[in-house]
Amino acid sequence: MVREANKGDLNQLLRLYTHLHEEGIPDDEMKLEKVWSAILADMNHHIIVNEINGRIVSSCVCVIILNLTRNVRPYAFIENVVTDIDYRGNGYATACLEYAKEIASSENCYKMMLLTGSKREATLNFYKNAGYNCNDKTAFIQWL
Repeated sequence: MVREANKGDLNQLLRLYTHLHEEGIPDDEMKLEKVWSAILADMNHHIIVNEINGRIVSSCVCVIILNLTRNVRPYAFIENVVTDIDYRGNGYATACLEYAKEIASSENCYKMMLLTGSKREATLNFYKNAGYNCNDKTAFIQWL
C-alpha cells in the first residue's frame, strides 16, 4: 500500500534509510523528533512509503518548491528513493515515484527533478524507465 508517512512511521523509515547511505540511526533523539515533527507539519514535504504486510519496504521524498517563474508554478524535487534490499525489483519504488508524480500534478508542478549519486546502469535505467531523463539539465553539487 502506497501512502504518505505518518507519525508512527519514523522508526521503520530510519531502518529503511540504512539501505540508502546511512550507517546507522542518528543518536540525537531530541533533534530527530523535532525534525520529524517539522517534516510532518510541512504541507510541501511529502514522505511517501510503500508498506507491505505492515512493513515499510520502499520510500521516497517529494518536496514541492514554490517558484516565481513558469507562471508562478512550483516544481517537485524527489530525494531519498530507497527500497529494502530484500524487496528490490518488485516495483515498490516505482509505485512511490508514481505517487509522488500524482502529488506534483495535483500541485500544478511544471517539472519533477531528482538526483542520484549512483553510477550503476541498473539504477540509471530504473529512473529512465520511471520517466526521468538525464539530458535536459546538468546537476552541480556543493557539499557543505
